[in-house]
Amino acid sequence: MSLFEKELNDLLVQTYRSIGVMEEQMVCSSKHMNLTISEIHLLEAVGDVGEGEDGLTISEISERMGISLPSVTAAINKLVKKGYVEKTRSQVDGRVVHVTLTKDGHKANTAHRYFHIRMVRSITHGLTEEEQSAMLKGIQKLNLFFNQKIHRNEEET
Repeated sequence: MSLFEKELNDLLVQTYRSIGVMEEQMVCSSKHMNLTISEIHLLEAVGDVGEGEDGLTISEISERMGISLPSVTAAINKLVKKGYVEKTRSQVDGRVVHVTLTKDGHKANTAHRYFHIRMVRSITHGLTEEEQSAMLKGIQKLNLFFNQKIHRNEEET
């Protein structure tokens, strides 16, 4: 491994861990939220529906997050008990259940989004436009690499 590759690997690992730690600290510092990071990310997925839509089905949440149906079902049921989401039957097809955020779910999702806004602003503060552009280009390429790798792995299984 070259010096550059080692440094890049170390930075990727450290950055991944640091974001996780910061999110954990955000959750722990909020006395009103009794949520895990995984649950917050589920709320984020549920909250990403368009205005006026009925919510997402368990299958749609599973697909968006790349999590098995049974795991999503169990997690959503926990979130229902905690009061962050609600499940309602479709008026068009009674077999279909839609998941939507409750008032508390919207509050938690908004807090998480605000955390990310503050984090991104802190990261980019003091960067020139050129540095911002280079950072975006690099992270876009990194993201493309990982998405292609994930897609290839899914096709192989």
